[in-house]
Amino acid sequence: MKVTEDLAELRSLRAAMNGVFGLVPTMGALHAGHASLVSRARAECRHVGASIFVNPSQFGPGEDFNNYPRTLEQDLALLESLGADLVWIPSPEMIYPPNFQSWITVEDVARPLEGASRPGHFRGVATIVAKLLNCFQPERAYFGQKDAQQLVVLRRMVQDLNFPVQVVACPTVREPDGLAISSRNVYLGPAEREAAPVLYRALSAAKEKYDTGERNAEVLRDTMRTIIRAEPLASEEYVSAADPETLNELQQIDGKVLLSLAVRIGRARLIDNILIEG
Repeated sequence: MKVTEDLAELRSLRAAMNGVFGLVPTMGALHAGHASLVSRARAECRHVGASIFVNPSQFGPGEDFNNYPRTLEQDLALLESLGADLVWIPSPEMIYPPNFQSWITVEDVARPLEGASRPGHFRGVATIVAKLLNCFQPERAYFGQKDAQQLVVLRRMVQDLNFPVQVVACPTVREPDGLAISSRNVYLGPAEREAAPVLYRALSAAKEKYDTGERNAEVLRDTMRTIIRAEPLASEEYVSAADPETLNELQQIDGKVLLSLAVRIGRARLIDNILIEG
């Protein structure tokens, strides 16, 4: 496995790798969810690359940039064990040099949900991913379904800007009690960790209503709200039953629906979703 901090070296190493190249962009603090992305890429591509960069531009004021977990040695050991070929660890100065002025803004699909709760977040996400796609030149890029809106935003960006890359969605990886695995789960204390599966319970209850014939989207949103509000340690930010492509909230469901929510439990802000294919 080749590891570099230098962009010129990255491009030289990448140029020597023929065949389909898969990229797994990360912010480090790697866990089983990231491992599933690398494993999927390893199975589908001749070469696999990863980036490790805690991207300051996708954190808002008062968010956890300074405290975001950083575990570089463990991350590199995991990537090597999974068969990654190339890892780039750029510096903030490399990604955002002095007088940096060029940002990518995806419009409609970036506005609701996470976009409304975290203004500027997707501008940071779209910009860093565009830079990574430009630097690595992969044929495929792998992302987790847990960040469902991020997938929608990045697919829109890739299509609109004609990037020659396929955005591949990989299933959410969960703990045995249903909690979606996330780097931010380390913020949960024992009682908060016990409360955290409430997100998946709320989503599952709404899906069960759908499976038994309910097509009124507001009923599904109310189902999720009721379960979240019954958990004393949970504070709801949003619940949603939206069109999976436009992210517009639905009233009556006729086909696919993305159930999603954001909930604060202690100092952890957790998100989760279930995509119902119809």
